[in-house]
Amino acid sequence: MRTGFSSSPKHSSTTSNSPSRHTTFSETLMEETINDAGAVIKRWDLDVSSSSSSYNRVANLFRDYRDEAHQFLDAINKLQHGMHFVIKESSRSELLIQGQNLMQIAMKRLQKEMYTILSGNRYFLDSETVSNSRSSRASTRSSVSDEDDEVNEIIDAAVSVSSNRNSEIEKVSERVMADLKAIADCMIGAGYGAECVNIYKLNRKSVVDETLYYLGVEKLNLSQVQKMDWSLLELKTKNWLSSVKIAVSTLFQGEKILCDHVFSASDSIRETCFSEIAKESALTLFGFPEMVAKYKKLSLEKMFGVLDLYNSISELWDEIELIFSFNSLTVVKSQAVTSLVKLGEAARFMLLEFESAIQKDSSKAVAGGGVHPLTRYVMNYLVFFGDYSCAVSEIIVDWPLSIQSPLPESYFLSPTPDDYDSPSSAVSVRLAWLVLVLLCKLDGKAQHYKDVSLSYLFLANNLNYVVSKVKKSNLKLLLGSDWLLKHEAKVKQYISNYERMGWSKVLTSFPGNSTAEMSPPEARDWFIKFNLDFEEAYRMQSSWVILDPKLRDGVKISLAKKVISGYRTFYEKYRETLRSGGVKSVVRFSPDDLQNYLSDLFHGTGSSEDGTTSYSLSLSSPSVSTSSSPSHGR
Repeated sequence: MRTGFSSSPKHSSTTSNSPSRHTTFSETLMEETINDAGAVIKRWDLDVSSSSSSYNRVANLFRDYRDEAHQFLDAINKLQHGMHFVIKESSRSELLIQGQNLMQIAMKRLQKEMYTILSGNRYFLDSETVSNSRSSRASTRSSVSDEDDEVNEIIDAAVSVSSNRNSEIEKVSERVMADLKAIADCMIGAGYGAECVNIYKLNRKSVVDETLYYLGVEKLNLSQVQKMDWSLLELKTKNWLSSVKIAVSTLFQGEKILCDHVFSASDSIRETCFSEIAKESALTLFGFPEMVAKYKKLSLEKMFGVLDLYNSISELWDEIELIFSFNSLTVVKSQAVTSLVKLGEAARFMLLEFESAIQKDSSKAVAGGGVHPLTRYVMNYLVFFGDYSCAVSEIIVDWPLSIQSPLPESYFLSPTPDDYDSPSSAVSVRLAWLVLVLLCKLDGKAQHYKDVSLSYLFLANNLNYVVSKVKKSNLKLLLGSDWLLKHEAKVKQYISNYERMGWSKVLTSFPGNSTAEMSPPEARDWFIKFNLDFEEAYRMQSSWVILDPKLRDGVKISLAKKVISGYRTFYEKYRETLRSGGVKSVVRFSPDDLQNYLSDLFHGTGSSEDGTTSYSLSLSSPSVSTSSSPSHGR
């Protein structure tokens, strides 16, 4: 006999002067209840072998005979109340045994009905399907102009069909959930909560497991992950990233909504039930990022996969906390937090490796003073890095920067002092520092050029590339306008130094006083010296390069103003004099000739836009090139 009907009464039995009459009343009441309830319950007895009830054994009570289903539940409730009444009156046990037998028949039927409803209505138990359908009409209609009446009529008709279908789905879903709740309430009230939960749990856990399987979420251990090639692990990581939102926001949230509804009669049961359904799968889901963070072959190119994983968990954290709010599911939240911590540690490690790799780079300076492959690689990397500013700010907010530079902090710190404690400021400072590390390294490479003017052109090219990358990306917001202005001014300074050093001989070949008269021999010597200096400068710089068209045109215009304008004065003043003297050969260039020569400059072959795709920093860990590698540009 179920213990649910044998608990001690809260109040003692009422005494009576006629015990036999009182007992007769209880028996009569119980007999009537048994007869009434039994007539309904026995009709749906799964074990009955009579031909009249053979169909009812295989029929679905709640699907096909909804009115009788409600009568069935009502009969169970009346039977239960009657049994409780008899217990209080201490009546003969034979009636309780009869009632208990009927209750077992009813519970067996309800177990079958719950199993049938759960297994046959999986589609309608997906709460996300219903919730998504409600907004379909509004979103579709709003995307089309009101002026296009014909199109709107077509859309309205299509949406009307869709809305009707969604409405039917919603109705079925609500009916199914109501049936499950009614069965659960009845079974729990009758003391058969364990049997009810077991059927529900087995069915819904299989739904969760199958869904995660089809989403591609596998149960792996650390040893398996460590033995994987990165290409395979990267594929699994991408698959996890595409699945985690669905798993959390649709699968687990939907299961919790359903479980809360079905077992609303008991807080402890709904917690236990959802915990047993979701815990194992959730631990598998949130355990994967931790294993990726512990991958022994982490290298620079894997940084963005790590940050993607961190971002996904961080963005879903509010939902994770809400869905797994039960105390029995604290372990799930702990696993998610552990994964965040380990991913953060891995990201910090790779940032330190990145900085160290820049400082240790031993590649030679490029011919022609063009943009160095190191500059391209680092800046493409930082552009990607800047797109993860939210995740990075969480990772490095409590990770102070140890400045080891002879340069003042104002050289690279763009945020104002009031912003130093903000998360975004931490990212800004870290980015500015990494750019500074790069620029210092480039400054060292510039010293390997034999020609000082080429060193300045190299620095101008590379810093201009850095500034251009910042202006065209999220780095602009992170580093700030002050940083940009400061480094744009530095580019101009480098160009000015290049012009001064690279064209000093040409510019100083002009006489100090342009209005002073000179004799033909003096003018002849001046032209000869200018020719030699210009030809030498042109020959030396013909292989030099300025890749940025805007910067290149600006330098050409600047040189033309300085060189051609000064030359034109003497050319027009002494050209005829020298020609009449038979020394025409010394006037080798017209102003237009000089313009053409200057226009040919800075298209050298020292570097090219697509010549660095295979470049990669040398790290202490093995490097595996991936499709997201910064060396592929952006």
